[in-house]
Amino acid sequence: MFQKILVALDRSDLNQQVFDAAITLAKTLNAHLMLVHVLSPIDGFTSPIFSMPGTYPLVREDVDFYLKQWRSKEAEGLAFLQAKTDVATAAGIPTEFTQILGDPGDAICKIARTWNANLILIGRRGYTGLGEFFIGSISNYVVHHAPCSVLTIQGQVSPHSTDQVSEVAVAQ
Repeated sequence: MFQKILVALDRSDLNQQVFDAAITLAKTLNAHLMLVHVLSPIDGFTSPIFSMPGTYPLVREDVDFYLKQWRSKEAEGLAFLQAKTDVATAAGIPTEFTQILGDPGDAICKIARTWNANLILIGRRGYTGLGEFFIGSISNYVVHHAPCSVLTIQGQVSPHSTDQVSEVAVAQ
């Protein structure tokens, strides 16, 4: 049923729970994994384009600094994915990975479509109300736009949250 599982990973505390769930499912279902990490210029990255209004024109040193910072983020992401792939492969699970630049929700759905995934595993941080409005919800976007089934792994819900969300929610 679920032979190709796409696993959306980020650098949050929740990623280990998502990865552990993927390993368990892949072993149980004899499935292949595709680990995905999306680099987004607006997700924890300081760039001259998004964070420094009014400081133009940029000088060459500024551009070089930000390019170096961006390349470092790319290398960190690839090392992160390679380490996770090594763990999954050592567990006997056929695993590949990719890292791309873009909007995370859209990118995850596009890769799932291209790779013909049967299932997407993604973490959910539990943002609600204004938090979800301002920060956005990648998992919500994926649930509503994915070409396949989606399994969300719930992170710690803030004590200020008013909804009681089950630990795992499945959406088709």
